This record gives sequence, structure tokens and C-alpha cells, in this order.
Amino acid sequence: MTTPASLLHPEAFLSPLAIGEAVQRALDEDLGRAGDITSIATIPETAPARAVLIARQAGVIAGLPLAVATFQKLSPDLHIQPHCCDGATVASGEHVLTISGPARAVLAGERTALNFVGRLSGIATLTADYVRHTAGTRMRICCTRKTTPGLRALEKYAVRCGGGFNHRFGLDDAILIKDNHVAVAGGVVPALERARAHIGHLVKVEIEVDTLAQLREVLDTGLADVVLLDNMDIATLTEAVTLAGGRVVLEASGGVTRDSIAKIAATGVDYASAGALTHSAPNFDVALDIDA
Repeated sequence: MTTPASLLHPEAFLSPLAIGEAVQRALDEDLGRAGDITSIATIPETAPARAVLIARQAGVIAGLPLAVATFQKLSPDLHIQPHCCDGATVASGEHVLTISGPARAVLAGERTALNFVGRLSGIATLTADYVRHTAGTRMRICCTRKTTPGLRALEKYAVRCGGGFNHRFGLDDAILIKDNHVAVAGGVVPALERARAHIGHLVKVEIEVDTLAQLREVLDTGLADVVLLDNMDIATLTEAVTLAGGRVVLEASGGVTRDSIAKIAATGVDYASAGALTHSAPNFDVALDIDA
């Protein structure tokens, strides 16, 4: 029997709890109080159906575990045959899943399954495009917290399916001192000193800087693990790499686009973070066709 876990990208973790909660929430939203009244009214209860989930464009697939969980939630009698796993590169017209069993369940789960696969495959495909532009460099492309409310775990998983890496998941798993923190704290040095005094030895500290002068100030303290170089042009990023000399990890952020990513990677920074991976990924064109 196909399980959601068997379709996960092998190098990207997604909790079964996150899958189950997201699927239940989406089905509750779509089925409402009375269920799929169109299918109930027009399709006999015992009618069977066979359908194929088809990629209508080339790209990287993600979200299949959620599609499978959607159909399984609606009927344990559905048979689902996967033709690939998350993270696979597919061609336009390629069959991704075959679903057979009670027709009402197939039709009731269609839109929810497609929404998951379309959204997450769009993120994975866009991420893979960014990653291609960094080939030959050591730089890793990361997502941010600019995610759809309630879907962060899924969208960050999709970034991993596309070959990207995850930044922090939330405000509770790493310290990132932004410009507003610095302003309220009274400067770079007091912000870093208070952060170090507050945290345990396993927690990383990252701080955002806007200028090379601020970077020098951070380097002089020796208190930061990572420095976020915010909205710096290519020449300034290159100078920042030289100035840091490997003493801290450097992350470029702001203005990271498909047009700029290759030049940013060539500066020698360690990471680049792009909110566009999740907040601006176009939907991946995928369809469910009844195989008569």
C-alpha cells in the first residue's frame, strides 16, 4: 500500500503530523458541512473510477504525500500507484499518480490534492531554477519566513525538494538580530552582548548589517556566528567577503532574484536568502484526468 512517507523527498523532513493536519484542514474547508453534493447527486455510490494525476509542464514535483493522504482520508478503498517521488524532475505530460477506486472519493479529493501538488511543485520548481544559477559555487540558496500562514512546514519542505535549504523555521529556533532590534537595543554591540548573555551555547546568533562599517563593528566584537548582508550591491558584497576573511558565515539578503543570484554566488558569500521562493512561486500546472 502506498503511504505518504514513501513519497517524501529522501533528504527533506516533513512530519506526518504536519501532513495530517494540513490535509484535514483543507478537506474541512472544501467539503464543508454536507460534502461533495455534486458527486453525491450525480454519481452512484458504488461507481468506480480510475484517474491519473498529470504534470502539464516540466519541473520538480513536490506535495505527493499530501495528495495521497487526501485521497486516503476520503476512502481506504482507493488504490494509489505513484510513478515518482517528491523531488523528481518531470516532463510535461508525465503521469505522476494513478488513483483507482470509489468515484465519489476520487472526485471529492481532486481539488485539494491538486492544490497541494500545484503549490508545492511551484515552489520546488522555482527553487531548482535558482539553484541552477549557483552551479560551480559553494553558495546555498535559502528560503525565509515569508510563507503562507499555516503552511510554513510544507513550503519549506518544497524548497528542500527543489535543492534549496531552509533558514530558521520560526522566531524560536535561532536568534536573528534585525535592524529594528539594533535600533531599539541601542546599537550593534549592546544587541549582540545581550543576545549572547541570554542564550545557551547551542544557539546561533545572526545579525543584520547594512554597511561595511557595521560589519567591521560586528567582526570586532567576535560575538556573531552569521552576518546577514542586507541589500548590498555586488561590489559591496565582494568587499564584505574579503573583510570578513572567513571569520563569520555570510548571508546575502534583499534583491536576491533569478537575474542577480549568479552574480551574488560569485562574490563568495556562503548563503543567499530569497523570500520569492515561497511568496512569489507561480503555481505548477497539474491536472487530474479520468482515465475512461
